[in-house]
Amino acid sequence: MAKRLDHVLVIDIESTCWDGGTPPRGEMNDIIEIGLTPLELSSGRRLEKRSILVRPERSKVSPFCTQLTTLTQEQVDTGILFKDACKILETEYLSQERLWASFGDYDRRQFDKQCRDEGVRYPFGPSHLNVKTLCSVAKGLPTEIGLPQALALYGLKLEGTHHRGHDDAWNIAALFAEFLKRMRNQA
Repeated sequence: MAKRLDHVLVIDIESTCWDGGTPPRGEMNDIIEIGLTPLELSSGRRLEKRSILVRPERSKVSPFCTQLTTLTQEQVDTGILFKDACKILETEYLSQERLWASFGDYDRRQFDKQCRDEGVRYPFGPSHLNVKTLCSVAKGLPTEIGLPQALALYGLKLEGTHHRGHDDAWNIAALFAEFLKRMRNQA
């Protein structure tokens, strides 16, 4: 199927996490928020800022995770199942037909792993853009940098709360739009 290049779906997920990185026995990382900002490629305009809360089925939100993301167990308990969140991406955003982007590769790997673990259809097509790598390479940096640093490097301000999916997706979309604008101005 031909890839739609009208929008890039900028995604940022938040997952259950623990101090030290190791889950308690019997638990594993679950996506608890899918932040989404469709970026209109022709104009560089961010079309929407959306948060899809996902109810974790294989873990609980730790105090460390709440401190990092501001999300509580009570909040995510009101969320939808992961398979239903994936269905929203496919039906409302045509995610199978569009290019999608995230800041780094964690989001892609976590979606892939959770889909395999739960027997859910992967909601995206085969093309993924890693904005973290693109922006670092374009600036000639020796290593990748974090989102707040990348925004500053491109003259942008962090909007909202860092480590909230919808705010990070919004900021990543702004960064990618600025990257595209600069690339197009050089062409």
